[in-house]
Amino acid sequence: MVTLTLDRLSAHYGRHQILSEVTTPTFAGGQMVALLGPNAAGKSTLFRRILGLLDGDGEVHIEGATCERPVAYMPQETGVNAVLTVYESVLLARMQGRRLNVKPEDLAEVDRALDELGIVALGERDIGDLSGGQRQMVGAAQALVQNPEVLLLDEPTSALDLHRQIQLLSILRRLAKDRGMLVIAALHDLGHALRFTDQALVLQGGTLVDCGPTEEVVTPELLYRVYHVTARIERCSKGRPQLIVEEAV
Repeated sequence: MVTLTLDRLSAHYGRHQILSEVTTPTFAGGQMVALLGPNAAGKSTLFRRILGLLDGDGEVHIEGATCERPVAYMPQETGVNAVLTVYESVLLARMQGRRLNVKPEDLAEVDRALDELGIVALGERDIGDLSGGQRQMVGAAQALVQNPEVLLLDEPTSALDLHRQIQLLSILRRLAKDRGMLVIAALHDLGHALRFTDQALVLQGGTLVDCGPTEEVVTPELLYRVYHVTARIERCSKGRPQLIVEEAV
């Protein structure tokens, strides 16, 4: 099973340090991890360092991967080509880095990704005609169709309505467990983090604040220190943790 560990990971933009020696325990396939922190905390930069798109000190250790390109990434802006249909754009993502010699199994994987996300009906639509939320679901399909062992998602629910947010996060959690995939998602909704993720990693000013089981990390004390709000966490009738924010301080 794939594992990922960050060891003193740092990154700079020019002379400005964005990440400072981020070290984590080992995250294993089958888990869903929330990457948390306020705006400009360094979340997107951390993803770029993991992907090797930025240079810096420290190391990313990915062990147990069984394919040549185990990591897939869904950025905040998907950059999809407006002249393509949804089906074509997902197929293109499937063929990324390969010759365009499309095989039946490639088409089957596109069909599966669209079906898993409930967007089969969008297949023949032009990307340019879609809403922001629909484009975001297509971006998720483009990442999933690569069958990654490590899936990085940068604010995957930011453009989705509440129904689609719950749907997508539920699907990602299920796929992580079913496929033994490690999913790391940058999230602003801490309630979603509490409900759907197993582990949480919190950044503030490019520095790791805390890392561990989500319910142990997302506490009123952390919310006050990092997000500058007073809040409490209570259990609903189904035993799930619920975040109640009282005020900004």
